[in-house]
Amino acid sequence: MKILLKSILITLTTLTIIMTGYSQEVPKVHISNGTITCEIYPPDAENGYYRGTRFDWAGVIPSLEYKNHTYFGKWFEKYEPTIHDAIMGPVEAFDPIGYGSAKPGETFVKIGVGILERQDTTDYHFSSSYKILDKGLWNFERKNDEVRFSQQLIEGEYPYTYHKLIKLKDNKLIIEHTLTNDGNNAIETSVFNHNFFVIDKQNTGPGFTIKFPFKIEGDISRLGDCAKVVNGNEIKFVKELGKKDHPYIAKLSGFGDSNDDYDIRIENKNTGAGVRITCDRPLSNVVFWSAIKTLSPEPYIDINVKSAESFSWTITYEFYSF
Repeated sequence: MKILLKSILITLTTLTIIMTGYSQEVPKVHISNGTITCEIYPPDAENGYYRGTRFDWAGVIPSLEYKNHTYFGKWFEKYEPTIHDAIMGPVEAFDPIGYGSAKPGETFVKIGVGILERQDTTDYHFSSSYKILDKGLWNFERKNDEVRFSQQLIEGEYPYTYHKLIKLKDNKLIIEHTLTNDGNNAIETSVFNHNFFVIDKQNTGPGFTIKFPFKIEGDISRLGDCAKVVNGNEIKFVKELGKKDHPYIAKLSGFGDSNDDYDIRIENKNTGAGVRITCDRPLSNVVFWSAIKTLSPEPYIDINVKSAESFSWTITYEFYSF
C-alpha cells in the first residue's frame, strides 16, 4: 500500500495543468514510446475534464500523434465537464445496471462513473444528466508509455473493481480492461467504444472510408447523400459534411459470433493516415455515427459477470500510414 501511495503521489506531482476554455484547471498526463505520443485526462471528481454520466471517466485521450498524423481532438462546439458528449478519444460507455428495477429516488450503476440516482419514471437516456451519489475510489499510476486506472465501488447492490490499462507498443495503442464482480448479484451490461476520430484535423468528407470484414447489413437510409456503402463492406464519404449533417446507421449488422469480425479500419486517403481496431471479444452490435468534425464506428460487446468472477477484454488500435 505504501508503494502504491508513493507511486500515486509521484504521478500527481508530474501532472501538467492546462486551461480548456472552462474556468477550472484540468489535470493531464503525457505518455510516449518514441513512436506514438498521446495525452490523457485522468479521472478527477473535482477538476477532471470529463465529469458526465454517460462515459467511463478513465482514459479520455484528447490527442494522439503517430508519424506526424493526428487521430483525436476537439470535435464539439460547447464544453462543460458534465455535458454527456463533451469528450474526446476512444471513450467507452457501459449500459446502466439496475435502472429498470429502480424507482425514482433509488439508485443504479454506471461502470466507470459510479452509483447514480434515478430521477423520474422516464426511460434511461444517455444524454440525460443523473446525480452521482458515489464516485467510487479512483487510483492511477503512470509510466513513460502506459497509464493504469482503477475504480473500486464498495457500496450498493453491484460493487465492483474495474481496472483499465492504456499502453503503447510499437505502432499500437492497447487498452486492457478487467471487471471484477465484488457483490452477490450478477453484473449484466454491454459496453461500446464511441471512437471519436478526428484524423489530421480534417472535416469529414470525401477521402474518408470505414471498412468492415463482413458484408454490411441494416438500414443505411440515414447516410443520405453524404456517404454510401461500396464493395459491400465499406462506408465511403462522397460529400463534405455540414454542421447539420449526421450520417448514421442505428444498427449495423452482418457480423458473426467470432471476434474476427471486430476488425475495423478507418482511413483518410487525403493525408494517408489509417487505423485498424481489433478486439479479443466478439461484437454484439455496431452503430455508425458521424459529424462534421468526427466519425465514429461504435462497436459493442456484451458483459455478464457472476459473483466473485472477472471479465477481461482488450482493444487494440494499430496506426499506419500509406
